[in-house]
Amino acid sequence: MRTTARQVQESGGVEMPYFLIERNFAEDVEPHFGAFDEINRINDAEGVRWLYSFLSLDRRKTFCLYEAPSADVVRRAAVAAGLPADVVVEVTGTVTPDGAMASL
Repeated sequence: MRTTARQVQESGGVEMPYFLIERNFAEDVEPHFGAFDEINRINDAEGVRWLYSFLSLDRRKTFCLYEAPSADVVRRAAVAAGLPADVVVEVTGTVTPDGAMASL
C-alpha cells in the first residue's frame, strides 16, 4: 500500500498534498517580478509553497501547482495575495504518455 502525502503530513511528516489551482483574470496577466516576492512572503506565512504556473495563450488564465496543508489554506493565501483561486483540486499523482503512473 502506498503512503500518500496527506498521510505523511498527518503522521507528523513534512510532506504535504499538492493542489492544482485554476485562476481566471479579467485582464491579461503581465508577470511583475516584484510581485513574486510579496506572493512568496504571503505563501510562506500561510504555509504553502508555489511550485510553478502555466499561462494560457490568451494570458487570462493560469494553472498553478502548489504544495499546501489543505485547499482552504490555498484559498486563504490567494485572498491575502489578491489572486483568484477559481478552482482548487487536490492531485495525487501523474500519468505519462506511456501509461506510467506515479504518486506525488
